[in-house]
Amino acid sequence: MEVGDPIKTTVEELRKLLEIQNFVGDAIETEDKLLIPVMKMGMGFGAGTGEGKGPDSEGEGGLAAAGAAAGVEPVAMVVVTKGVTGPEGIRVLNLTSGSPLSKAIGEVGTVITDVIKETAPMVKERQGKRKTKKQKKEEEKE
Repeated sequence: MEVGDPIKTTVEELRKLLEIQNFVGDAIETEDKLLIPVMKMGMGFGAGTGEGKGPDSEGEGGLAAAGAAAGVEPVAMVVVTKGVTGPEGIRVLNLTSGSPLSKAIGEVGTVITDVIKETAPMVKERQGKRKTKKQKKEEEKE
């Protein structure tokens, strides 16, 4: 093994991390919205090599080592409203203000509330149809 091999291997692995899929998450689709998470990534990298002789000048050797770490954090959510063209149909929700977790939960709550508001009439309509069917069954029993 050559002295630079661990460094080359580590750099190649870091290059794999620098793909767009690691910064823009998979889209989440609802009936009327498309949610696209956006992340930021931080990295650290270190490498070192060394050569030397053993005690009493017996034998020589060299070594190399490398290490890296990476972290991903959500920073934004792009919300695309279906059927609305232009900039009016796109919102970018910042997830970095305050605690990222609390901000994300708040924004997801807003989106869920919007979905519930839009689906509530359909649910009520279905419930009304179910009641009608139940009433018919009860009438048939009588």
